[in-house]
Formats: sequence, structure tokens, C-alpha cells
Amino acid sequence: MVRGKTQIRRIENASSRQVTFSKRRNGLLKKAFELSVLCDAEVALIVFSPTGKLYEFSSSSTSKTIERYKRSDRKLGAGKEAADEDIMENMKEEAAAMVNRIQLMDDSKRKLLGDGLECSSLEELENTEDQLERSLSNIRARKNQLFKLKIEEMKEKERILVKENEELRKKTWAERNELQPVPPLSMITREAALLKDQCLDVETELFIGLPERRAIH
Repeated sequence: MVRGKTQIRRIENASSRQVTFSKRRNGLLKKAFELSVLCDAEVALIVFSPTGKLYEFSSSSTSKTIERYKRSDRKLGAGKEAADEDIMENMKEEAAAMVNRIQLMDDSKRKLLGDGLECSSLEELENTEDQLERSLSNIRARKNQLFKLKIEEMKEKERILVKENEELRKKTWAERNELQPVPPLSMITREAALLKDQCLDVETELFIGLPERRAIH
């Protein structure tokens, strides 16, 4: 049978609370003694009962252990202050480096826009010119890429429109000529061109000059 987890809270009954304190106190003092003996550790334990009675255990001397704790705590505090100072110093250096970097970026931006070139050396101007050329090259490459994508998109739209036009032509032909097969689009184009040529080949008589007089009988 599995025992349920005991909820840790204040025991309301005074007699039960005193009995539990006595049992747990003795167990705690025993564990402190075992820890000092088995691990050769300096252990100091101080316990005050609910009535104010003192119980203590020390592997050497309680006062000496407390004094050692105070010295160790002061060292830890000093070490923590030194660590905090190092962190603040590093943060200040990073902030100064960031400000310097921002200043350099602002100067470079102004030079790229053509401002602040009076104090620039020939080498700096050449570097700025090279940077602008690289930027223009990247811009043109991206522009050409977008053009190619746009052309491919337009070709795809053209293909879809041609397909829709063919389907619409077949549907219209079927509605007008239910018993005749649908001619290919190339044949319709040739017939339209032939009809146009026939219209242009019609002969007409044109006479330029005075009208002839007809004899009166």
C-alpha cells in the first residue's frame, strides 16, 4: 500500500505539536552528528523550541563555527561586489564601443550620400566609390531578377489566356455547328487571310478625263 504525501503545515493541537517537535529534533541532531563524523564536516546546529528553549549541536564549537561563517559571508560579499564592478566596467566598455560604431556608421552614411567628403583622403574616397559600385551592382542584379520573375509571370498569364480562348472558341463553334467538327485555330486563321486577299483582288475600272459625248440620233 502506497502512503500518501504528508502535507507540511502547522500542527494545531499543542500536545501533538510538542511530541512531533521532540521526535524531529532528535532526528535532526542525529543527522547533524552523522554528517560531521562521516564527512569530517564542521557542523553547527541551533534550534529554539516553541517555548524558547535552546538546543544545539556543534562538531567543534558553535561560536567558532558562527565566526567562521561571518568571515566567509564577508568574503562572499566582497567577491560579489568585485564581480558587480567587473560587470559594470564591461558594460561601460561595450556601450562606448557601440557609440563609436554608430558614429562610424553615420560618417559612412554621410559619405555615401556625398556629404562630409572635405576631410576624406584619396584612399577613403576610393573605398567609398568601390562601396557604391558594389551597392549598384547588387541593386541591378536584384532588379534583373525581378524583371525575369515578372516576364515569367506574364508568360504564364498569356498561356492561361490562350487556353481559355481556345476553350471558348470550341464552345462557340459547337453551339453554332453542332454536326461539324471544330476546325483547328490555324485553319481559321488561314481562311480569314484568304478572304482578305480575295477582297483586295476585286477589279475596278477607273477612267480619268472628260466624259465622252454621245451622238444624238
